[in-house]
Amino acid sequence: MNAECFVSPHDEYRIQQGDYVVLKRGDIFKAVQIVPKKKIIFEKQWFFLDNAVGNLYSTTFEISSGGILQPQKLKETGTPSDLKEAGTDNRNIVDDGKSQKLTRDDIETLKEQGLKGQEIIQQLIENSSTFRDKTEYAQDKYIKKKKKKYENTVTVLKPSCRILAMMYHGREPGKICHLRYDTLAQMLTLANIHARSKVLVFETCAGLVLGSIMERMGGYGSVIQMYPGGGPVRAGVESFGFPAHFHDTLHEFPICHVNALLAGDLDTTAKDPTADEKLCFLFEVSGTKKRHKWRPDLLVFFCFYQAQERKVKLEEKRKKLAAAAALLEGRNADGLVIASRFHPCPVLMTLLRFLAPSRPFVVYSQYKETLIECYTKLKEQGGTVNLRLSDTWLRHYQVLPNRTHPVLLMSGGGGYLLSGMTVAVDQSKPAASQRSEEPAPKRQKLKDTEG
Repeated sequence: MNAECFVSPHDEYRIQQGDYVVLKRGDIFKAVQIVPKKKIIFEKQWFFLDNAVGNLYSTTFEISSGGILQPQKLKETGTPSDLKEAGTDNRNIVDDGKSQKLTRDDIETLKEQGLKGQEIIQQLIENSSTFRDKTEYAQDKYIKKKKKKYENTVTVLKPSCRILAMMYHGREPGKICHLRYDTLAQMLTLANIHARSKVLVFETCAGLVLGSIMERMGGYGSVIQMYPGGGPVRAGVESFGFPAHFHDTLHEFPICHVNALLAGDLDTTAKDPTADEKLCFLFEVSGTKKRHKWRPDLLVFFCFYQAQERKVKLEEKRKKLAAAAALLEGRNADGLVIASRFHPCPVLMTLLRFLAPSRPFVVYSQYKETLIECYTKLKEQGGTVNLRLSDTWLRHYQVLPNRTHPVLLMSGGGGYLLSGMTVAVDQSKPAASQRSEEPAPKRQKLKDTEG
């Protein structure tokens, strides 16, 4: 057997060259790709990820001098403060900044001498005049704070929809429309995302929702991304680090061509009529580049090469458009997911026509007013049942001995979800009779009265 063709089943749990990984330190995350000899800057520290290759995911590394990562050694349970006495309360402790004998220059000197984070923390404890007077809980809190500041460690995680959602929500929530990871989990459940299904996606969340759907499907089925503008945005999809066969299931279709597809006027075989005009335009623009003193023959060759490259890209785009249109023409999609900064009502009403009967759909919005309008329109139009408008609420808890309580700082809201199910509509009845028919009220029998 050729050794190069053999792939161990355990290799997916080990960090490989070229993998996309997520760095974690405390509650801070960052997605990067492992490239040889590439300097990574994370939380005001720089290092190289070369030594991380071959280790298991979720391994914690220490950053040594020169930016070299070394796997953190397992330490014995307990802290240096376990052998020290603790006070009963903190009422007599005055935070005047004079309790610590070590100055900033002294700490920098300890770093230059090669002392690690734990050793520096030990020096800070020994030179603190109020540490022994603190309560046991206050001592643990002090050590935890100093560890966060002086321990040079980083954890390498395998990307997942939960980790990337937490990363985006913590660093740049505006890019994902403030979509929280618990709301994302509900969207995947309500839309019934599973393998070998055909799902329509319209999102402007940097590709996070799209990547989460692809991860849940496992590389089986079809995902059709409806995108606005000139091209789809998939920055978040790249951070997942999917294998090549995952991308074979991904298709794209511009939202501006949906009406033409529904009307049957979309011509996917026609070539770009402006291709020749663009080629001539490139040659005309080349005249303005004479100030660079290019040779005329090289300038013509460069413009011709650019035109040919653009022609190939346009042809690939046309083939992708035709493939996506062929999937949409059947109007038998298994699910619809919308999470966009645009008003979802017109998009929802249009894309629902591509769903087969008895199929779920879910719409996310940061504001409930837009979803209320969608709810009203769906009720008036018909063709949907089990409509449900909900919001999500999440609270983190600190779980420690005798110190279990909710975290004081929490997210104020996770957005709103509108979910429902499509049903077949009887086309033989007129539109007025499609409403829910109520029995005619009974006539009240009038008593005969003599005039």
